[in-house]
Amino acid sequence: MTATSREVVEQILRASREQDTETFVSLFAPDGYIEWPYRPADIPGRVQGRDQIREFLTAQANGLVKVDEHRNTVIYETTDPQVVIVEYEAHGTVIPTGAPLHQTIIAVLRIRDGLVVSYRDYLNPLVLAEALASD
Repeated sequence: MTATSREVVEQILRASREQDTETFVSLFAPDGYIEWPYRPADIPGRVQGRDQIREFLTAQANGLVKVDEHRNTVIYETTDPQVVIVEYEAHGTVIPTGAPLHQTIIAVLRIRDGLVVSYRDYLNPLVLAEALASD
């Protein structure tokens, strides 16, 4: 049985928190993508396809932030069963500086046949930039 959109979002959040790149990538459609409409200059606007997502997570994201927990997570199911909005707070550490990270995130996901086809991650890039600048 195919997972519901809500279940897929829960699995994505768990894999992200646990830095389980393979599980995270396996939840995407082969041509699925992640977009960051608001991002630091050195982060691409979009990574598409499982290989690019895996490469990005391995080379960039997994060495940058360690998320210890998600708090105040709310999953909004919409009238379109493929679209889910999730709002949560990520609490963790910025690995290069050891600074604490508290980031509020809103993400809009489109899920078809139990796989993520699009993931728009709306986060404030200034929070990470400030944490990277602190020593």
